[in-house]
Amino acid sequence: MPRSTEPSSELSGDRADLVDALLSAGRVMVALAARSLAHLDADVTLPQYRALVVLASRGPQRVVDISAELGVNPSTGTRMCDRLVRKQLVRRYRGSADRREVRLTLTPAGRQLVDEVMTRRREELTALVAAVPGGGQRDLVAALRALVAAAGEVSEHEWWLGWAGAETGDPVEQAG
Repeated sequence: MPRSTEPSSELSGDRADLVDALLSAGRVMVALAARSLAHLDADVTLPQYRALVVLASRGPQRVVDISAELGVNPSTGTRMCDRLVRKQLVRRYRGSADRREVRLTLTPAGRQLVDEVMTRRREELTALVAAVPGGGQRDLVAALRALVAAAGEVSEHEWWLGWAGAETGDPVEQAG
């Protein structure tokens, strides 16, 4: 399959190879993400799922913060979160310190959905890892951890700990 864009001439051979490998791995991960969502009863898009993951990993957030994390306009983020509220995967609540501030948090159904998708992904990734020759696995682990750290993400263990203790608050009245 021909490339739609050529590798940057600014990158050396090893870096260009790494970028190409990451682009290929990214396509694998997106396909895996799409498959893991396709089996759900809830009609959740990839961007909506990513919003749920932001809430799961970072705890309750304002819509503007979720929008910034997803790289979408606040109005787009608001519509997306409104849909998640209607699907009862997210709920709004007002903070006790500042009653004007509205935050979003996962509902039990939202937590269950994230857990289900993560379990499916883990199963698929386990099968993929089993196909990687044993000698390459340690180098791959080190490289992926370095990439995760460079992206500012937390480790898988920290991620699960973080969303297990997410705060709750008083629900905000919903229309519709």
